[in-house]
Amino acid sequence: MTKLPDFEGLAMFAKVSEEGSFAAAARAMGVSVPTVSRGVARLEERLGARLFNRTSRQLALTEFGRTIAEKAGDIYRQAEEAESAAREMSVQPRGLIRLAVPMSFGLRWVAPLLPRFLQTYPEVSVDLHLSDATVDIVAEGFDAALRIAALPDSSLVAKRLCPVSQLLVASPDYLKRCGRPMHPRELAGRPCLSYAYRARSDVWRFVNDAGEEEAITPVGPLRVTNADALLPALLAGLAVAELPEFIACEYLADGRLEAILTDWHLTRGGLYFVTPSARSRPARIQALADFFAATLSEPAWSQPSRP
Repeated sequence: MTKLPDFEGLAMFAKVSEEGSFAAAARAMGVSVPTVSRGVARLEERLGARLFNRTSRQLALTEFGRTIAEKAGDIYRQAEEAESAAREMSVQPRGLIRLAVPMSFGLRWVAPLLPRFLQTYPEVSVDLHLSDATVDIVAEGFDAALRIAALPDSSLVAKRLCPVSQLLVASPDYLKRCGRPMHPRELAGRPCLSYAYRARSDVWRFVNDAGEEEAITPVGPLRVTNADALLPALLAGLAVAELPEFIACEYLADGRLEAILTDWHLTRGGLYFVTPSARSRPARIQALADFFAATLSEPAWSQPSRP
């Protein structure tokens, strides 16, 4: 019968390899130097080869040791992750969550949800960062972010919560005065308001159900870094603009704005909950991920019956 692998010996070997000495590994693991030495010696005897070349002044991996050091390190980290995950799951979520959210979306759809989340998890607090500029959540120390994009950042762990469409809109007064465009090419020469943080440049790319594509560069008197700032000019009938449906929905519902070029659609994106590629996800972050999955997977702005 095959013996159980010497997990302890592999862990001690991995830590000595990482720390560069038996003494440093012993301190990191909270055990004595003789315990680490015996663990590595036992592993060497079991494997039938030396793992380290030892002198009075230097410790170096043998060629054989180098071949297994990375795998031993992986085993050690996986064991740490398993223990960390188990500890996190066994306790009530607690601690601070630094969360980055686009400003308009956060004010409309995230801030109103937070009281329920905070009441459910009274030991969790949230530091809500609202900005339309895309933050580097790793470099800036955020635990998580909500992002609206066509594709998530590949360097992050991303969970898609729901689709988010972009709509081209104008006021009834503008359409009465200037006419309703029936093809994207008819936007040429018309004032078009633009959004500075728009993903994939300032070009509006249209596609219809027949697969036809049209690219238009909006030109107009106003460019903003927050989509809500487009609304006064839109409602005044000065131009047409692209708005995300989570902003446009209330204005479409009461008739202050109308959707145009509805046979065409702009880039279809989604709402994503993203976290750094961490080894384990703390309970408080998992609780927030589950909460958003439950509350934003079928958002009110996409429901036809919404008044």
